[in-house]
Amino acid sequence: MEYRRLGKSGLKVSELSFGSWVTFGNQVDIDLGVACMAAAYDAGVNFFDNAEVYNKGKSELVMGAALKKLNWERDSYIISSKVMWGSKENPKPTQMGLSRKHVIEACDQAIERMGCEYLDLYFCHRPDPEVPMEEIVRGMTELILRGKVFYWGTSEWSGEDIQKAYDVAREFNLIPPTMDQPQYHIFHRARVEQEYAPLYNPDTVGLGTTIWSPLASGLLTGKYNNGVPADSRANLPGYEWLKEILTGEWGQARLEAVHQLGKVADDLGTSMSRMSLAWCLKNPHVSTVITGASKVEQVTENMEAIKIVPQLTDDVMKKIDEITAGLAE
Repeated sequence: MEYRRLGKSGLKVSELSFGSWVTFGNQVDIDLGVACMAAAYDAGVNFFDNAEVYNKGKSELVMGAALKKLNWERDSYIISSKVMWGSKENPKPTQMGLSRKHVIEACDQAIERMGCEYLDLYFCHRPDPEVPMEEIVRGMTELILRGKVFYWGTSEWSGEDIQKAYDVAREFNLIPPTMDQPQYHIFHRARVEQEYAPLYNPDTVGLGTTIWSPLASGLLTGKYNNGVPADSRANLPGYEWLKEILTGEWGQARLEAVHQLGKVADDLGTSMSRMSLAWCLKNPHVSTVITGASKVEQVTENMEAIKIVPQLTDDVMKKIDEITAGLAE
């Protein structure tokens, strides 16, 4: 495992990390959470990602219980949460959004659920146009000054909004965002590769990225080539939207490309999921690739992607580009 700086910050994150979206509190209970996190940690993973909205707080409760059982040294790993939609089934207006009130109270609640004293990373899960940028930046700065958060960032913010947050921080002597958590995979590239390009300059924003959905919600594993398996998360209650994506026009238009990508992986002597994760790691502006798993075997499989990176030569990368031409957004 290699460790990359989170943008221009001094924090080093493992190039592969482990996330709990969908799985924890749903497919993964405490004991399985312990096993999966232990497998990732033993492979060198030091960043574990979470959010208040994941399974309405249950994901953080499961991760917190798992961390208690694992009893790792607190300074040996990084945990995160995200704030925006709240952790309630039907949140009241003050229990969601990026108001200073919710940002600070949600941080306290996440810390309590995960049984820790602080969060290493705290993300604004999406932009909130109803809250002034200065209020958001001041709220995050206050949490850092209180010692409840070490670094704050954004998720799926536009490059323009990230730049605005940075400018506001510099204008009022506040702490700017360190990272964004954008979607990034073979079929979804524009934001990370183009829109954020000016933000990577270490002389200005120096943005880090903790990218999510590197396997395009499972499409890039090949498991949906012949329909949606019965045990797929796409069949879980509340994830009908995922099934619609995979079986709808977007997913169907990319199935032939997935078949061709599978042949490229075969030629490399690896799986398509490993190749797809390695493809993300080839981008030097990716600080860490968040992986997910509901089985220990999947964790082990994902960690092997590190070995594939050297095999992705310019010729292989060009072949992947040719296969996905017109399909990558």
